[in-house]
Amino acid sequence: MPNISTTNGISQTRGLILGVGFCFGFTGLIWLAGDRLDAFQLRADRPIPFWYPWVSAAPTFWTRLSVWGCYAAHQLTLWWLIWRSQSQGSGYSKSLSRINVLALVANAGFITLHFVQTHVFYDGLALDVPEQSSQWSVILLLVIVLLMENQRRGLFFGRKVGGRMMVESARALRKYHGYYFAWATIYTFWYHPMVSTPGHLLGFLYMFLLLLQGSLFFTRMHVNRWWMLTQEVLVLIHGTLVALSNAPDFWQMFCFGFAGLFIVTQMHGLGLSVRARWGFLLVYVVSVSVVYSQVGIGQIHQVTLIPLTEYGVAFVLAAIVWVVMKLCGYPRATSSAPDQAMAPPEP
Repeated sequence: MPNISTTNGISQTRGLILGVGFCFGFTGLIWLAGDRLDAFQLRADRPIPFWYPWVSAAPTFWTRLSVWGCYAAHQLTLWWLIWRSQSQGSGYSKSLSRINVLALVANAGFITLHFVQTHVFYDGLALDVPEQSSQWSVILLLVIVLLMENQRRGLFFGRKVGGRMMVESARALRKYHGYYFAWATIYTFWYHPMVSTPGHLLGFLYMFLLLLQGSLFFTRMHVNRWWMLTQEVLVLIHGTLVALSNAPDFWQMFCFGFAGLFIVTQMHGLGLSVRARWGFLLVYVVSVSVVYSQVGIGQIHQVTLIPLTEYGVAFVLAAIVWVVMKLCGYPRATSSAPDQAMAPPEP
């Protein structure tokens, strides 16, 4: 079999630019074609939490076969590409490999297929699985990023959380995170039909960018600190806008909760000056003070809910991974066996 990891001369920058252009262009296509989906009759709305209304009223066997079959094909394809790349011991490069191109083409193809599937059958995986599963798949993805980045940028105001449990669990996650990230993004992507509400449009744009990031594995762009931060911060914009549309009394919890993660953790991996970091903190404190002076200072505890949840889950996940590593006899890191899954971040 030919070595599909051989570089083909396409630079990572060109690949990123073309990929981002595709993401925005396809989001525009979903918006333009959105009115065509009005012909589908949807199930009745119900005033219960996490009731997802974008499900057809009369799905058929072929509806389920289309979405689950396409999802499974997409999932297995990306898992195989990740495995193939890792099994060949690919190193980090500034050019796209053949396997990167295959991943980009595969994701673009399945994105197009989902668009067609939506306009023929409408339903996504929401037909059979709860909305919480989609939400938590992405939340856990963001938590894993916190753990993996702990040794570089720290977890709390630039301070690293040490201990063998944190270090070794992060090492295992760096090696295998691609499989989980591929599942979380592809599962969430196929959960939703490609409808054109503002929340769906921004959500699909976010998923497209995550799929693009996943396609760039073993390139230096994949570990570029600004590109990685973009993936983390976009959830702030998406979560806030969706809350403004669906739960306007809680938008500030999502906005300042995710912004709090940026202040406490994410901005400390950018090499910013002390003055810049204090400036971001000042803007955050003033913004929180102004908003909650209007909505009620008694609700200010909302800003802590998302950060505390993510940090708490991070420690629980680290413990679970650590226990699994022990039970499976996962080898400890040694100075003579560097972790090939980890690369220094691109500035």
